[in-house]
Amino acid sequence: MSEEEEPKKKKSGIVKILIFAVLGLVMMGAGLGVGYVLFGTASNSPEQIAAEIIERNRAPAAEIAEVETEEAAGDGPPQQVSKDSIKSEVFETLYYELPGTLTTNLKDSRRFLQIGIGLSTRYDQAILQNVESNLPAVRAAILATLSDYTETDVVGREARSILAEDLKEAINATLEELEGFGGVEGVLLTSFVMQ
Repeated sequence: MSEEEEPKKKKSGIVKILIFAVLGLVMMGAGLGVGYVLFGTASNSPEQIAAEIIERNRAPAAEIAEVETEEAAGDGPPQQVSKDSIKSEVFETLYYELPGTLTTNLKDSRRFLQIGIGLSTRYDQAILQNVESNLPAVRAAILATLSDYTETDVVGREARSILAEDLKEAINATLEELEGFGGVEGVLLTSFVMQ
């Protein structure tokens, strides 16, 4: 009798394992089905969320680009480009740095001045494109303006502010002559060496 009972116990152990495995698979399938019904139709995957955010941000950028191209194609002077802001209308400042540095002798002196120049504008990109396309004429106007300065004219913060204002006027005069509109609103002295 003991020999017959042992195979039954072995068979019943295997049957129990198979029953638990099948029940586990059924429970896992039911859980996946319920999860799909509850969450599968929602668009909450990270890829979908990222795509929605990018699409929302593209719409205003596309509108701004469309307005800029319409303004660039127009006959009037360039318009200032504004940024979205909660407080009030804020204009976006665009920058352009002239490549390299400019070196000139100072008037009535053995010393020379070497400066790096950056330009800023709140008008559209067309102003900076005008500067870049007329760069030799702009550099010549800057050097002509610098040649009128002496050592004492460029020493100190206030003197540098006056120099930057004179350079702005010279650059705008050159651009108005060549392109019909200046548009440079600020000249920044990005490097300043006097030797």
